[in-house]
Amino acid sequence: MLGKKLTKACLAACLCAPLVGSASTLAYGQGCDVAIMEGRVMDPETKFDAIRNICVTGGKITAITESKITGKQVIDAKNHVVAPGFIDGHVHIVDSALGQKGILRDGVTTALDLEAGAYPVDQWYDQLAGRSQTNYGASVSAVGARTAVFRPKFKSTGNGVKDVMVDPKGMGADWVVRRATPDQREEILKIVDHGLSRGGLGVGPPVGYMTEGFSSEELLGMQKLAAKYGRFTHIHTRFSSQIAPTSAILAFQEAIAPSIAYGGGVIIAHFTAQALAQTEASIAYIDDLRARGVDVILEVYPYNFGAAGNGVQADYLKPDNFQKNMGRTYKDIIDTATGKPLDKAGYNKMVKDDPGHPVMFYNATEKDNLTGIGHPDVLIGCDCFPYTDPKTGKMITEWDTPWTDAATHPRTVGAHAKVLKLTREKKIKLTLMQAISKMSYQYAKFLQDNGVAQMAFKGRVQVGSDADITIFDPNKVTDNSTLKKGENALPSTGIPYVLVNGTVVVKNSKVLKGIFPGRAVRAPIQKH
Repeated sequence: MLGKKLTKACLAACLCAPLVGSASTLAYGQGCDVAIMEGRVMDPETKFDAIRNICVTGGKITAITESKITGKQVIDAKNHVVAPGFIDGHVHIVDSALGQKGILRDGVTTALDLEAGAYPVDQWYDQLAGRSQTNYGASVSAVGARTAVFRPKFKSTGNGVKDVMVDPKGMGADWVVRRATPDQREEILKIVDHGLSRGGLGVGPPVGYMTEGFSSEELLGMQKLAAKYGRFTHIHTRFSSQIAPTSAILAFQEAIAPSIAYGGGVIIAHFTAQALAQTEASIAYIDDLRARGVDVILEVYPYNFGAAGNGVQADYLKPDNFQKNMGRTYKDIIDTATGKPLDKAGYNKMVKDDPGHPVMFYNATEKDNLTGIGHPDVLIGCDCFPYTDPKTGKMITEWDTPWTDAATHPRTVGAHAKVLKLTREKKIKLTLMQAISKMSYQYAKFLQDNGVAQMAFKGRVQVGSDADITIFDPNKVTDNSTLKKGENALPSTGIPYVLVNGTVVVKNSKVLKGIFPGRAVRAPIQKH
């Protein structure tokens, strides 16, 4: 349990620094790198909420004070909230320049790919070093490990597992449908073990995309490995269903039981999309487990429609499941490129001719989705998806791409601003502090408690914390993305400033080009 020991040490170091006081007077008395003036400082860990000035020096918060301060850069934060930079563990565009640009506009300073993960871990981290605008990190990809075993000639393209999740034509479907032999399962687990030793944050087994190929034995083995390193699994569970025998709650039990047996944490991804009408029952079940000390937490995106990770061919979109178990029809599947719903003929043709074609689909009801979003202990994970050209369907990653020329799921650019708007409009029962906490501190705390020691310095606005800071207008912050063609990549507004490790990356609501202050979020690298 090396990870947890490191975590506790870092936490102690973090909390010994004063929140406000004269200990850091010298640091800001000589001038700050950035002085944030007269903002409403909100720290979700300590519940501190007051008008203060913040001094940022050397990438850290060095003072939170009522005293006058000066800085090389000065930000007027009057009538704005100064919050911890948002942390999102469910981002599929961590390594995309345009992807980072969009989530920065939504207040995200730390973007992690925990569901799909990375393979190989070293190569994934190396490719982002020195060229990331956000902090970045990834779990070990179960998909990458399976592909490497089933296809010995498989070589990473340098884009991690992104190609598997959003460009399945390039890597085949073995990872989806093929069942591992006992010897192959052992090879898969060795690859996962190696990835964890190289600093992968956890393990990402998206079971819901490989319902017939991925065995419970593999899941048991991956949770054992997560526990061995004091880390966690981030799981898209096996069933999207509200009907027995393949109900969501059964799938949640499959994901959680190995943690109870062996240890390690569990994050259940976009749970309302799986639970549907079982949302309230699922929340009650997880609440009871957490009260008994089981290290499991739910995650949700604030929309009642999703996007298929491997296109229209996704297991859960097959009519037997989508119609019977999810209670939806063909018209509830939307062509991402056109924004138009499918019919039976269109669905069948797309599955035959272009099975990886990007589509969106309705899942939970709006009521059930709001129930999930409004629970104070449910994390927010955008499940941010790649951008595609609506004319060609090809992926777009270029930083300068106009927002109106890109197609994606609205959650990719609007998830965090939407949570803040829903809170302001009282459509969910959260205080502003709770909403901020779900998007920053609580994600950091879960990771901190599960082997990612450096997260003790993130998700907080405290002296000594990393200066990852999001500044927003609580009366105006809003998402702007819709399902309409040309509008579903429109970025959030009302978030005029974002700092990553003390560097201003968003200024006056514009992302600054060519500035790369992002640092790796990585577990300890160990001898293997």
